[in-house]
Amino acid sequence: QVQRVESGGGLVQVGDSLRLSCAASGRTFSTSTMGWFRQAPGKDREFVAAISWGGSITFYADSVKGRFTISRDNAKNTVSLQMNSLKPEDTAVYYCAGARQSGGRWIGDYWGQGTQVTVSS
Repeated sequence: QVQRVESGGGLVQVGDSLRLSCAASGRTFSTSTMGWFRQAPGKDREFVAAISWGGSITFYADSVKGRFTISRDNAKNTVSLQMNSLKPEDTAVYYCAGARQSGGRWIGDYWGQGTQVTVSS
């Protein structure tokens, strides 16, 4: 059974930092590209960052490049997202998922409940 359990969200001020974590289950975790996505109120879910199965290759949306860092620990089946210099536009529910590219877009597989990040100005 595949599960994604996100944690670490909260209410922060502009410029603050947060670290999100995702506990993932599934036989193929250590061989899968994993990603973070987010969905703001009234908007579609969007890609944030992804990391290759070995952790050596990372991808970021332009909106978070230089501020967010994705990492993974295959021994613990976890994926993390360090978010620095947070902005109000980062406010969203954040989800982790297995990720793949299709037609120039990033697509996630199984979705958990997500974790809410609210950045207050």
